[in-house]
Amino acid sequence: MAVVLKGPEELQRMRIAGRLASEVLDFIAPHVRPGVTTGKLNDLCHEYMVQVQGTVPAPLNYAPPGYRPFPKSICTSVNHQVCHGVPGERVLKTGDILNIDITVIKDGFHGDCSRMFYVGEPSIQAKRLVEVTFECMWLGIRQVRPGARLGDVGAAIQAHAEKHGFSVVREFCGHGIGRKFHEEPQVLHYGKPGVGVVLEPGMTFTIEPMINAGKAGIRELADGWTIVTKDHSLSAQWEHTVAVTEAGFEVLTRSNGTVAAP
Repeated sequence: MAVVLKGPEELQRMRIAGRLASEVLDFIAPHVRPGVTTGKLNDLCHEYMVQVQGTVPAPLNYAPPGYRPFPKSICTSVNHQVCHGVPGERVLKTGDILNIDITVIKDGFHGDCSRMFYVGEPSIQAKRLVEVTFECMWLGIRQVRPGARLGDVGAAIQAHAEKHGFSVVREFCGHGIGRKFHEEPQVLHYGKPGVGVVLEPGMTFTIEPMINAGKAGIRELADGWTIVTKDHSLSAQWEHTVAVTEAGFEVLTRSNGTVAAP
């Protein structure tokens, strides 16, 4: 399947969808605190997306081949949960780290981003993992320019994670995005520089490294969605949607609460 290049009008729609996705994270941030359930966070986000923004929560009932429909509007991954955590009755407690992953659809285009949150005061290791993962995402983003290759993105992320003694999850990757939730290309978060798809202006994709404090191995829980580390070590993830521009890159998932680049 070919990579879909976006024209100026499509990019503008993606900027709007991306900003709205990021604004959901701005909205939910004050609600992330000890004692709240991940299900409550889902309900608050769902109401905000549907009633306030007029967006469609893309994860709700999303069912790629081989998967049962995802039952909630956001993903909430806590501590050793790597990604695709299903919100429910889990009560957040002091010291937890939490990834909230938001994808909205607005006027036919998707905006997709995630952030890490601390619940109270994190451990030293947890804070370091979250910070290094954020740096990994940005090192990957900064490789994006016309003529670069996707391998450059993955290599930069892998080198930084492993330099700090962490590991990169292999089974999940970033992805092209636009009118569809998941398009070509696949954006690996590991690899070798100088290989892979050549980047062109108009490409839009996510960069969303999943970094483990322990080994890279993962497994799927019985709900058919939630992915956890095999060794029960902590995992962190950050995500932005980016566009390749004539001059380099543009981050499409920005809002007032977006964490500043390192």
